[in-house]
Amino acid sequence: MSRVFMKRPSSSIDGFVPRRADARLGDNHRSLNRPGDRPLHTSAQTARQTVGSPQPSRTIGRSDIDESLRSIDTAQPETTKKSRRRQKKSHRHTPNARRRHPLAKFLMIVVAIALLIAGGYFFYKVVLNSGRIFSGNFFDLVQSQPLKKDVNGRSNFLVFGTAEDSEGGTHEGGQLTDSIMVISVDQENKDAYMISLPRDLWVEYDEPCSVGLQGKLNAVYYCASDDGEQDMAGAMALQSKAGEILGLDIQYYVHLNFSAVIDAVDAVGGVEVTIESDDPRGILDRNFDWRCNYQCYYVNYKNGETVQLDGEHALALARARNASGGYGLLNGNFDREKNQQKIIAALRKKAISAGTLTNLGAVTSLMDAMGNNLRSNIETKEIRTLMGLATDITDDKLRSVSLVEEDEMMVVTGMYNGQSIVRPVAGLLNYSEIRAYVKRIVNASPVSQEQARVSVYNGGRVAGSAATEADKLEDIGFIVDQISNAPEDDYEIAEIYVINDAKTASLSKLEQTYGVTAKHTTPPVSVMGETDFVVVLGPR
Repeated sequence: MSRVFMKRPSSSIDGFVPRRADARLGDNHRSLNRPGDRPLHTSAQTARQTVGSPQPSRTIGRSDIDESLRSIDTAQPETTKKSRRRQKKSHRHTPNARRRHPLAKFLMIVVAIALLIAGGYFFYKVVLNSGRIFSGNFFDLVQSQPLKKDVNGRSNFLVFGTAEDSEGGTHEGGQLTDSIMVISVDQENKDAYMISLPRDLWVEYDEPCSVGLQGKLNAVYYCASDDGEQDMAGAMALQSKAGEILGLDIQYYVHLNFSAVIDAVDAVGGVEVTIESDDPRGILDRNFDWRCNYQCYYVNYKNGETVQLDGEHALALARARNASGGYGLLNGNFDREKNQQKIIAALRKKAISAGTLTNLGAVTSLMDAMGNNLRSNIETKEIRTLMGLATDITDDKLRSVSLVEEDEMMVVTGMYNGQSIVRPVAGLLNYSEIRAYVKRIVNASPVSQEQARVSVYNGGRVAGSAATEADKLEDIGFIVDQISNAPEDDYEIAEIYVINDAKTASLSKLEQTYGVTAKHTTPPVSVMGETDFVVVLGPR
């Protein structure tokens, strides 16, 4: 039988030699054969001891160990690249090296997945809604193409709303435009103007319509879109008519319904609007009390107060005009248009605020509101430019233009063909003063600021020349009083007659335009109204 020899366990554990049971801390153990002893500085005395030397008179205390460890930690011997690599390798293989807790790893993975999901969801929303709203493809979003401009360097947008989604889609006249507004933006000077057009303004339709050859402006979209079936055709027709009235080259349109206003306002957490009324009591409109089963005054605000409106209340204020009783909206639709501009400005301010832009839920809700309820011919590659302008244009550079200012009334109400309508002060279908007024404010120039009035006569040119020339003068900033034919005579290529020589900038512009010197003699035609200049176009 062979013997089995049991190997005596080593007294070393993980490289350390345990001390004997009767040994004291500080006594020598078995020789460690170290190449040299290191000095130990104690906090109790200045004498230098030697590590491993017996100290029968005193045991090492906790303070001694702490002081020794501190001296080791503060020592910073020069470390070579090779030794650093060895340390890293040793650390990786040391059983006691610090390891990341499994729970921390799990949480990091969860957060990463959540961010990926959120990013993917946001990407999906952008792709989905940009395709619904704008023309072009999603990849055009990386571009920042400048907006189209008119001859004055401005980009003009028609914004109009319809009510086809009101009352569950059963609202009569849902394709009639309830609100019509033009926003003119200068990309260089970073300013914008909002101009509301009366929905009851009497116009001439470019194509025959079921309501006739003439009618209210709010039926233009309805007629051209075949009651909403051809949205782009209707939008382009209204865009053209609005440009004709205001004398602006409008490049873009934005069509939204009632839900767009409600959802957009709710998406940003509501908007703040200051109530302004001619009535010291404020505004009360009873037309929307049905929304609370007639247990409240749904639109009821004190004059001068700033109110926080949710989507439904914002829409109600935008539509309020005392149609069913109340007070504070004496001017009916004109007051409503002013409140619509306020709500648009408040929504823009809230949408570009830091609190909204950093809120993923608010941004995606806003995109949904737009994607489901808004259509436009703005191209995808122009979106970044437009967003930049929205943030760059400050509140003081966003101005409202009213056609019913007390001292400059451009339109008035009246009756025509048995209907209550709005017409220009200058006369039915005569938009010359409106164009000059808008040009003087939006495209301010010395000529437009003088508000010079001119009458144009054809003195021997082809038919229609006077009308064509009058359009050019309006573009410059003149107000055209009359267009007609001059009596037969031997006229020069162009003759300018001065009636009012106080408007020097306008006189200079006319002489520059036609290359002739103006005459201060009696014109060959009868001067009517407040005409400042008469232009007679002779044969070429």
